[in-house]
Amino acid sequence: MPMHESILSRRRWLQGASLLTAGVASSGWAQPGKTATPPRGIAVAQFVDFSQAQQDVSKDFLIGSRAAWQDINSRGGIRGRQVQHLAMETDGTAASLRTAMDSVQENASCVVLSGSVGDQLASQLAEMSRQGGFSIAHAAPWLQNSSLEVDDKTFPIFAARQEQIAYALKTLAVMGLKELGAIYASDREHDAYHFEVERIAAGMQLRLLSIKGAGDLSMLGQKLTPRTPAVLLFVGGTPELAQFTQGLEKQARQRYIVALADVNLQTMLQMGAARNTPVIATQPVPMVNASLPVVRNYRETLARLFDEPPTPLSLAGFIAARYTYEV
Repeated sequence: MPMHESILSRRRWLQGASLLTAGVASSGWAQPGKTATPPRGIAVAQFVDFSQAQQDVSKDFLIGSRAAWQDINSRGGIRGRQVQHLAMETDGTAASLRTAMDSVQENASCVVLSGSVGDQLASQLAEMSRQGGFSIAHAAPWLQNSSLEVDDKTFPIFAARQEQIAYALKTLAVMGLKELGAIYASDREHDAYHFEVERIAAGMQLRLLSIKGAGDLSMLGQKLTPRTPAVLLFVGGTPELAQFTQGLEKQARQRYIVALADVNLQTMLQMGAARNTPVIATQPVPMVNASLPVVRNYRETLARLFDEPPTPLSLAGFIAARYTYEV
């Protein structure tokens, strides 16, 4: 997905200007009539969901953010001060998130939340912010639901699932596709996105067949009939997609899958996904081999600091940190 569509033009980059700088300045204000105290250090908190359903997404995203902050510190940090990058790991539960948030709020050096990941955790933080649960800015969260109401302290920059779906379907329609299957991994994905998928498909005059998963997605893949479209939009996570492709492998008809940004293709293959079923994943960031300056910087930094291959998700984490730093 083009960078200008997915990042720069999508949301409020300029509205977030001075977001981090303002936080840094306020932490060192002196009281009238008193000698100014030395400025405290700077801390940036990143909430990370390491539950089983999200760990494949969160791991890569966090690596990208760590690379960015280490690179920023190697170049002098913020106004000559080093940035402490706090990775607040949670298990996906509300209680775990609350405990992590309490720890952050007790840290007077923390000036911003940056790059919260995955989607459910980022959504919970956005709702907490809207309800007054914390007062600092929340920059570049991995929010995947554009219908979620956010306040003026939350600054999303990544294309949400609805936009990814629209982009994918428009691309397929341009290629002459006339019919499409939509596979939802569970009730949750179906309830959240089927109206949007149906609306977009109808607007592009695509015939749509919706299928909702329940339980073993491998069995669902095996049970597809000859009437099921050859191209399938999969709405779900990496483990579910890997399982689904295993069932498709036993079908005589070739299928093609379009997945969304929460899918980690490398992890999917490691989980035993069928290798004969083509999977194309949308992504709200540039291609990892692009020549854009931020992507070149990402590749060089990742190669220097981590023994990890470039991935769209770690690039997203890198961009989240750079966005937080630059504004």
